[in-house]
Amino acid sequence: MTDTSPRVAGHTTHEYGERIGATAVLRIGATAAVLDGDRLLLTKRSDNGEWCLPGGGTDPGERPAETAEREVLEETGLTVRVTELLGVYSNPDVVVVYPDGNRVQVVGVLFRAECVAGTAGLSNEVTEVGWFTAEEAARLTLIANHLPLLPTAYGSEEPYFNRPARNRPE
Repeated sequence: MTDTSPRVAGHTTHEYGERIGATAVLRIGATAAVLDGDRLLLTKRSDNGEWCLPGGGTDPGERPAETAEREVLEETGLTVRVTELLGVYSNPDVVVVYPDGNRVQVVGVLFRAECVAGTAGLSNEVTEVGWFTAEEAARLTLIANHLPLLPTAYGSEEPYFNRPARNRPE
């Protein structure tokens, strides 16, 4: 199944299907869960109009924790410090399709980060930014790969990882 109508015309879409990731390339990335009390920092992406944890692709020569810190700064203007690893996520049943035709299965690393300096603001990648309780975040449209991360991001679950499929074909 393909999500043929991105929320923002001309931007990313998603393809869904059993093990569709086998038809794409892997892209390593990192995200940051930044809390202010019981409120989590979320950003609304300019490329698809969906909410997400701040983060993005890891550059060659960069550690995933550095990616998380850099992406939060680039996207929101906040300087953060990564404090712990919260999980690793990837869904082989979801492929992100970019406007240039590139198709990727994301392998992401989720970190806890604390705010060091700055005030959350907008960038060319972010059209809205906000601090949301778990109840408020549940009412937002989040990107597919980040939705299952929220309980861990809010600190209510153990470290996150995608559990292996039990009936996987050989």
